[in-house]
Amino acid sequence: MADIRHSISIDALRERVFPLIASGSGFSRWWAADVLEDYSTGIIEARFYNPATVYRLKPIQNSTSWTTEWMCQTGEEWTGTRLLFELKETSGKTELRFTHADWKAETDYFVSCRKTWEDLMLRLKAAAEGGGLGPLFSKNVLGS
Repeated sequence: MADIRHSISIDALRERVFPLIASGSGFSRWWAADVLEDYSTGIIEARFYNPATVYRLKPIQNSTSWTTEWMCQTGEEWTGTRLLFELKETSGKTELRFTHADWKAETDYFVSCRKTWEDLMLRLKAAAEGGGLGPLFSKNVLGS
């Protein structure tokens, strides 16, 4: 199994970062503009390209309030993978450790997702710090 890993320092308290990684409304600020959230189950659907691509994410219960984990239920290579966000605060800054875990193989798509997650981490950082980059994916096309 292969994993994509990123770590980024964010100039914001983890209380400000956590909602961005733990809810559909948070994801819509930096990942995808078209996000549906089922509040009864916690399942989120991030939809891309009108929505030709849909990633359904089911929350996995965690033992700490500063960690959130999602099981990917759809997506050709995403099904069965996990998104893990871990936050650690030091001196008023938050260290975010991200893992997209359990890929079956390091395919060309895996490699492209590694780069996309790098871009997404910068957008997440900007959203937490009050910047205005917005989501990488608009409702119809790749954002600017």
